[in-house]
Formats: sequence, structure tokens, C-alpha cells
Amino acid sequence: MTAAYVIRVAEDPADREACFTVRKEVFVREQGVPEDIEYDAYDPGAVHVLAVREDGLPLGTGRLLYGEAAAAKNGGDPSVGALGRLAVTREARGLGVGAALVRAIEDAARARGLAAVDLHAQTHALGFYERLGYVAYGPEFPDAGIAHRAMRRTL
Repeated sequence: MTAAYVIRVAEDPADREACFTVRKEVFVREQGVPEDIEYDAYDPGAVHVLAVREDGLPLGTGRLLYGEAAAAKNGGDPSVGALGRLAVTREARGLGVGAALVRAIEDAARARGLAAVDLHAQTHALGFYERLGYVAYGPEFPDAGIAHRAMRRTL
């Protein structure tokens, strides 16, 4: 597989559906997250980003919550966005797609005047996020039966 891909904000219904398809493949099928909790009330107002191969095949996705939605996730601070639902398909792992998605989400956060981005990282992914400048804080906690840690990066 070629490593050529583009990252874009998922603004049309087809791109949004591609984001949800990647999430279903990674979280529901691979990781066993119940489908009824994978999609939530935050999805309609979130900024979704999508990585696609040059031939249009979806490779990865992530989302940014901001404003009241992010404040509900991060303890009430509206200046901090919430990065979440970052997923990269099995065949695209190791190509830099995840890092490119994180940077695109950070760009969307900056464009909205946010000072920082929080996320809840699966503990196996802590090193990935640390390499991108995120710092873990607080205790480990379960989410969908998977161990997580809160992390933050100041923009």
C-alpha cells in the first residue's frame, strides 16, 4: 500500500459516514466497544477529521469537541478542546496517519481559539501521545472496559 493520503475536515455526509465506518471497524470490531456507546450525542456538533488514501479509501479519523461539549468532558474549561475517537485502520498503522490526524485536530482547535487539547488515551497509546507533546495526568480509569489516562497538550 502506498503511504500517500490526505487529511481533511469531514464536512459532507459521505465523509462523516466514512469516519463512522472507521470507528466501527477499529473500536467496535477490533476492540469490542459496544456499538451503542461508540456513537454519542457529541458527534453531530464535533469537528470530524478524515484521512483518506488517494483512491478514496478511508484510513483514519478523529474528532474535536469544543465549547460546551468539551467543557462537559474536561471539567468545565471552555478554553480546552477534547480530542477523541482517534482511530486508524489496521492497514494504515505505522504510516503516520494517527500523528497527522492529531495535528489536524490541533489545527482545528487553534482555529477556534482554544488554549489546549485534552484527551483520554488508552494506556497502550500513552507513548504515541507523549511523542506528540501530550502529558498524562490523573489516575488510570476504565472507559468501555479499556484502561485509559487523561492527557493534555498546551497549544
